[in-house]
Amino acid sequence: MCCLITTLFLMGPRAAILVWWLINQARWNLAFDTFLLPLLGFIFAPWTTLMYMIVFPAGVNGFDWIWIGLGILADLSTWFGGGYGNRDRLRG
Repeated sequence: MCCLITTLFLMGPRAAILVWWLINQARWNLAFDTFLLPLLGFIFAPWTTLMYMIVFPAGVNGFDWIWIGLGILADLSTWFGGGYGNRDRLRG
C-alpha cells in the first residue's frame, strides 16, 4: 500500500487524491466534514490536501504544521513557478 501511494505521489497529487479517496473513503470522511473542502483542495491546493491527510490521524499539532507548510510551499511553487521559469521567453 505504501509503494502504491508513493507511486501516485510521483504521478501527481491529483491522481493520488483520487485513488486514495476511492480506496479509503472513511479516512476522508473523518478528516473533512463536507465534500466541499476536499474538492477545493483537489482543484486549488492538492499538495496541501495530501499533507493534511497524511498528518490527520494523530491530529494536527506541533511538527505536523511543518508538513502542511511544505504542502503549501509545493502548491505555491506549482502556481507561480511556471511564470518565474518562463520569464525570459517574453520580450520587453
